[in-house]
Amino acid sequence: MTDADDAPTGPLPVTPGELFQRFRDAAPRTRAEVARSTGLGRAAASARIDALVADGLLAPGAAATSTGGRPPRTLRFRREAGAVLAIDLGARHASVAVCDLAGEPLATRALDIDIAAGPAACLGRALDAARELLAETPYGAGDVWGAGIGIPGPVAHSTGRPVNPPIMPGWDQHDIPGDVAQRWGEGALTADMVLVDNDVNLLALGEQVARASDTADLVYVKVATGIGAGIIAGGALQRGALGSAGDLGHIHVQLPDTALTRAGEDRELEDVASGAALARALRERGVKAETSADAIRLVAAGDRTAIELARDAGRIVGEAVAIVVNLLGPSLVVVGGSLGRASDHLIAGIREVVYRRSIPLATQHLAIEPSVADAAGGVRGAAVMILDHVLAAERIDRRLAR
Repeated sequence: MTDADDAPTGPLPVTPGELFQRFRDAAPRTRAEVARSTGLGRAAASARIDALVADGLLAPGAAATSTGGRPPRTLRFRREAGAVLAIDLGARHASVAVCDLAGEPLATRALDIDIAAGPAACLGRALDAARELLAETPYGAGDVWGAGIGIPGPVAHSTGRPVNPPIMPGWDQHDIPGDVAQRWGEGALTADMVLVDNDVNLLALGEQVARASDTADLVYVKVATGIGAGIIAGGALQRGALGSAGDLGHIHVQLPDTALTRAGEDRELEDVASGAALARALRERGVKAETSADAIRLVAAGDRTAIELARDAGRIVGEAVAIVVNLLGPSLVVVGGSLGRASDHLIAGIREVVYRRSIPLATQHLAIEPSVADAAGGVRGAAVMILDHVLAAERIDRRLAR
């Protein structure tokens, strides 16, 4: 333990819930170390720790290194004290996971879905899968502390209700938290234990976790059936006032002259550079491509027309990303989504335009890279979101008070 680790940082954690946040990094600590790092007296720190141990959130760990005499015991976060559900719904696919209280997936499943089938069909299937997965773990329905859910459309984060989602008929203003709580049943989940967000925001959170959280300023650009962005600035996800931040697909940009567009056209980014737009452009050229997945397969197979269109789609997306880079100055732009993960050509097109269009200071140390979280990023992000909610200091304090 260094002197810097020992020094109090910020306001004193006066409640057990506030002190508990220091254990969520999973690093074991002794009572003396906690007292030093918080500035609390030994007795005050121990009283708060005892309350957390009694509740099962902390447990004795291994012995620490002795500095003379009997080695002190450490305390650790009991990540096995409960579980959360993490659900990432896409246009055609879904990922469902049961995670421990540190966000580590214990059991996962991929599903084929059609988001246009509506909330009853999609949420019902996802929760059925979650129940089956739970049976593969030591937990029961009553051990679930919360559920984090991502959907491919705009969400009012404060209510968890979709707002005019363009590819989600039947979902507008649907009470997803209330629906999930009711479907889970037995009073195990309440609506305030369910959080919903746009899927790209959760991909951004998942990417931050996958990169060991050392990237405080990143923009995650998802290019799939649609296009969107998740923004992390100063280490925190930025949702905007109502949850609409990052709606990159509806930006109108000055379009270049490419195989997909004519210079000077005024169209939304998603309409000309998404996977669906790529499939449409391929069909117009006599290539069989009914869906975004078909276009991706053609790019991966080396089809010259598909590759040319993917590169041009990257250039078009790059026009919008350059604006974001100049405005926010991130250190990292991550390109993900089904098309982003599958096509180096798309990323090359984005780089080409961003480095040319952005100011030198913004690009001096800017990296534009494919996602390292891959398809698992959405469920990891959903787990992060719900855990930050259910393990927040004030909720832990209310739990202990009960």
